[in-house]
Amino acid sequence: MRREERQQLIVNLLVENKTVDLDDLADRFTVSKMTIHRDLDDLEQAGVLRKVRGGATIDAGTQFESDFRIRERQGNEAKLAMAETALELVEPGMTVMVNDGSMAAVLGEMLLQKRPLTLITNNAAIMERLKGETGITLIALGGIYSAKFNAYLGVVTEEALSRLRADIAFISTPAVSGGLAYHMDDNVVRAKRAMIASSTRTCLLVNHQRIGHTALHVMADLADFDAIITDSAPDAAVLEEFEQAGITLTIASTQDPT
Repeated sequence: MRREERQQLIVNLLVENKTVDLDDLADRFTVSKMTIHRDLDDLEQAGVLRKVRGGATIDAGTQFESDFRIRERQGNEAKLAMAETALELVEPGMTVMVNDGSMAAVLGEMLLQKRPLTLITNNAAIMERLKGETGITLIALGGIYSAKFNAYLGVVTEEALSRLRADIAFISTPAVSGGLAYHMDDNVVRAKRAMIASSTRTCLLVNHQRIGHTALHVMADLADFDAIITDSAPDAAVLEEFEQAGITLTIASTQDPT
């Protein structure tokens, strides 16, 4: 088996199980542990996973988020539910900002239901899907392309955002704790903050499994958002914390109403 094929199979196992074990991989592929170590090193360098003792994981850490190619294959039901709830905040004729991320990419495609719209985004997946669509004025933000986040980031992105205004911005985050939203990448944080600053209203999207987690950089105060949407109710203690802080959390239903 070629190295590239083996590494793709490792990625597939990570998508399915979130973690892989070094010994199990060596047995599965009938190769040495050193060969698996090199595979994991390659994938870690590419931003796909993070190595842990005895294997690897795609679970986010304070300084790690898995590659977009991994995240777009995870939690589709939750993403659809949050996107449908977020869509209720959009009316035809609005100017909408949508940030990077696989959750945001799902929302971006759904925005076709609300055309005519002006859509401002640095999300390459949204750009690819919506380019050429009638009823959508697509403002594609430039910058330095990040394969890990499948988005355009950096000074060029931030400068463009400073000269634009939107009715609402949809911002996603991989970590929420203590009344704050976090992210592990400084370039992503700056782009998200620029979108927040350039929008009349803002909506935060966060998977309930990421509530109670932190990351390296504080992105924003939860009180700065007009709406916060998650896919399922977090622990009662977390809900009480939100209520005491006067923060309203909207729970998107993942159940088919039919």
